[in-house]
Amino acid sequence: MRALSLHAGPRALDHLRRHGLQPSHVRAIVAAAGGPKGLILNGLDRHLFGHWLTGPGPTLHLAGASIGAWRMAAACLPDGGSGAGSDAAMAEMAERYIACRYDPPAGQTLRAHHVSASYAGLLHDQLGGRQAQLLSHPRRRLHVVTSRGRHLLRRERRFWTGLGYGAAFLSNLAHRRGLGLWLERVLFSDRREALPIPLTDLPTRRVDLATDNLLGSVLASGSIPFWLDAVHDLPGAPRGAYWDGGITDYHLHWPWSHWQGDGTPAIVLVPHFQSSLVPGWLDKALRARHRPTPWLDNVLLLCPRHDWIATLPNAKLPDRKDFQGLPVEQRQRDWRVAVTRSRQLADEFDDWLARGTPVDEVRPLGAPA
Repeated sequence: MRALSLHAGPRALDHLRRHGLQPSHVRAIVAAAGGPKGLILNGLDRHLFGHWLTGPGPTLHLAGASIGAWRMAAACLPDGGSGAGSDAAMAEMAERYIACRYDPPAGQTLRAHHVSASYAGLLHDQLGGRQAQLLSHPRRRLHVVTSRGRHLLRRERRFWTGLGYGAAFLSNLAHRRGLGLWLERVLFSDRREALPIPLTDLPTRRVDLATDNLLGSVLASGSIPFWLDAVHDLPGAPRGAYWDGGITDYHLHWPWSHWQGDGTPAIVLVPHFQSSLVPGWLDKALRARHRPTPWLDNVLLLCPRHDWIATLPNAKLPDRKDFQGLPVEQRQRDWRVAVTRSRQLADEFDDWLARGTPVDEVRPLGAPA
């Protein structure tokens, strides 16, 4: 494989060796935060949700933070059972994100509320008016990760918010559990079926997703502090300020191996833009926290190879710095090329499945891509 790198935990690898991989084996999809980096997964998203993971089967849990929450919400849009609608929805999501421009009104400086309004518009244009259909998908169950402020962060206020995030940084530096002093994980979940894993590493609340809080929760999940405004007082949820789910759960490094299912295989599939799962956004520089743990033993991770990434425009994945570092037309052109090229990841995954999922092509979790 020239573009795709496969990584598996020991339980997932043993399963592949014994049983291969069938759509019914996949019980959850994890969609990490990461902003525009998620665009490189569009080819995989279209293939997985529009073709491979269609038809009848067991419940499929879709958990996402930030851009991952939007991806997973789009994957739940109705398709009449054929999957074709999911393919189109994922393509539409990528194009809307690429085409968006964060331009302030004439004579004004770009502010967080301008970016929030633009992002809210993107979500409304694709998901608005379709919430009830999205939440009634026959197989797919959506789980949106947000971070709710505590103490100094309970409301968004310029001075106190900066001070609160400074305290959160220092607390997290001492120990990941320290982050819970300032932020709690709030998981907005499909009310039909809870995510069947324990989440006890940080203070956690679960709130039922409903037609009146779906758009707000997905917006909150992508509301990067200081770049976008917090979303306050979501319907059905505790009052407070809600921010990007990636702050508490950057790549959703959760206890997936604790899955308490019905005895059937419970493979957790992670289409990702890198080979490691970083617990929280504030852990990005803490390399010791990037190592795989037994929580990920049943994870199969798909990501692009480093040498393939070097062949993309600007020799890198799309990222948030491109909004400021590139002219708008060049950014949009380069990102569209990356999305088009991402189809190679899907083609190679499909070929690997067709060849019987050879395990000698699968690397351990944490190995370089």
